[in-house]
Amino acid sequence: MCAVSLQACAVESQPAAAQQVTRAGSQPSAVGPADYFTGRVRVDPVWPANAQINASGGMVTFEPGARSAWHTHPAGQRLVVMSGVGLTQEWGKPAQEIRAGDTVWCPPGVKHWHGAAPTTAMIHLAVTGTVNGKNVEWMEKVSDEQYNAR
Repeated sequence: MCAVSLQACAVESQPAAAQQVTRAGSQPSAVGPADYFTGRVRVDPVWPANAQINASGGMVTFEPGARSAWHTHPAGQRLVVMSGVGLTQEWGKPAQEIRAGDTVWCPPGVKHWHGAAPTTAMIHLAVTGTVNGKNVEWMEKVSDEQYNAR
């Protein structure tokens, strides 16, 4: 209900903008950079952070044994495992297995990594918040000893 005026009511009920469709395959895939990943990783951008939503989305494919380096996110990150079996670990805690349908919340500033299980690929959708244009702080790579310790 609009209490100000009928004119204000008309403005409030109009949509702010039209829907936008980005076609699958319209954005190029990228190889996960060797500085930040171990093994074969592909990153498919889904949407960028912008004025409407301050979070980006990306579909990340990890081949068996592939993983990210240790990292943090200034505004946190939500992972949705789309297929396969993976691992995630928070610094100082044991690694956890993650499977298709699982979600992971990585709070702001929490050091962690994620990737595929040793013998199974894993794909996740990463929704990552942005602070002042930055969404990740990369750190050292996960060693084979860290990856294999469970």
